Amino acid sequence: MKVLIVYCHPSKNSFTYEVKETFIKGLESAGHTYVISDLYADGFNPVMSENEYIREGFYNMDSPVAEDVLLEQKKINEADVIAFIYPDFWTSSPAMLEGWFQRVWTYGFAYGDDPSMKCLKKALFLITMGGSLKDEIRRDQLEAMKTVMVGDRIRNRATTCEVYAFDEMTRGHGNEANRDENVGKHLRKVFKIAEKI
Repeated sequence: MKVLIVYCHPSKNSFTYEVKETFIKGLESAGHTYVISDLYADGFNPVMSENEYIREGFYNMDSPVAEDVLLEQKKINEADVIAFIYPDFWTSSPAMLEGWFQRVWTYGFAYGDDPSMKCLKKALFLITMGGSLKDEIRRDQLEAMKTVMVGDRIRNRATTCEVYAFDEMTRGHGNEANRDENVGKHLRKVFKIAEKI
C-alpha cells in the first residue's frame, strides 16, 4: 500500500523523530511505499490567509486553492493510508498540524456537497506524550484528542482509523530510566504497526 506520512515535529532530537524513522523502516520491511509531508522541514505555511478564509467561510468554490494546499491534496488522493506522527502539545497537535488541517481540508475537497477527497483505507495517528496514561487525566486528554482527530477531522474520510499514544516519554522529572525502557518498547510497537498496515 502507499502511505502518506504527515510528520510534524520541529526537532530531529526527539522521540517523535525516532517514531517516524522506525515507522518508515517498518513500511519498507513489509514492501509498502510512502511519501512524506514533513511540515517543519518543508516549511509548510500553517496560517490561513484572508482569501482562504473568504473561500472557506462563504463556501466559495470560485476562489482558487493555493498551490501548496493542492500539492497536499494530491498526495492524499494518491495514497491508500494516511499516517499522522506528532507530539501531544497541550492536549493537541502542534500549531503547524492544526494549520495543515485548516488549510488542506478545503471546501470541495474534504467537505461540501461533492468532495473530491477519496475515502482512504486507513488513517493512523501516532502520538508521542510526555505524561503517563496510567493517570486518569492523561487518558481523558487522549479521548479528547480522539474526538477531534477521529470524530471530526477523519470522520468518514477513511474506512478505519487507529490511534496510538506512546506515553511516559518526558525528559527529566525522574523519568529517565523509565524513558529509556519505553523507547525500545514503543519503537518495537511502531515497527509492527507499520508492517501490518
